Amino acid sequence: MSAQTPAPGAPRGIRVMLVDDHQSMLWGLEQLIDGERPRMEVCGQATNAADALAVAARCRPDVVLLDLDLGKDSGLTIIRELAAIDGTRVLIFTGVRDRELHDRAVMAGACGIVSKEELAETILKAIEKAHDGELWLDRSAASRIVFALSRRGNQPPGGPQAEVMAKLTPRERQIVREIAKDPKSTTAVVARRLCISEHTLRNHLTSVYEKLEVANRLELWAFIDKHGLGEAETA
Repeated sequence: MSAQTPAPGAPRGIRVMLVDDHQSMLWGLEQLIDGERPRMEVCGQATNAADALAVAARCRPDVVLLDLDLGKDSGLTIIRELAAIDGTRVLIFTGVRDRELHDRAVMAGACGIVSKEELAETILKAIEKAHDGELWLDRSAASRIVFALSRRGNQPPGGPQAEVMAKLTPRERQIVREIAKDPKSTTAVVARRLCISEHTLRNHLTSVYEKLEVANRLELWAFIDKHGLGEAETA
């Protein structure tokens, strides 16, 4: 992989922050990601939870590649705070094969799980998808998490949340119905079905998230599943 010189006026690359307690892993990831310039670059690194929050607040990354096992710390404890940074998405990068722990990480706000055993090309692709606001999960994991989210403290249909759904515009309801068909549909696919640009779709989704009080695509899908919003009329 060779670095390229960005063209004048070209959009900036994906800013990636690395959080891992092994220096050798940090070095390897930095070489991999910086080798993709100008498409993406490393903007910060940390080896523990406290430093991760401090560095993230300072460099405001697009994607945080976060290990769950940080020695004395657990990456799980800082996912919500990292994901709360405007424009930042958290992608779990782990060697731990614990399905329950992975599900808890996603429910806390991570947008996907990448194994440390994956090929370099897969890791780079996962970073790109996370940056695009998409999920990096297999279908079984998505189904498990949606099932759990849809039963975690949601109110029954007809309650206050139903009133919130009524605030959606016809276009927003149409978007929600398209996403309800498959939570793993990419933004490109959904935008193409609706004959709108990906940028326009993301703007609509931001509005939908705020109105329905959900944080991401998974929580939106859980909300849809719980309230049957996918079958609602868009008019």
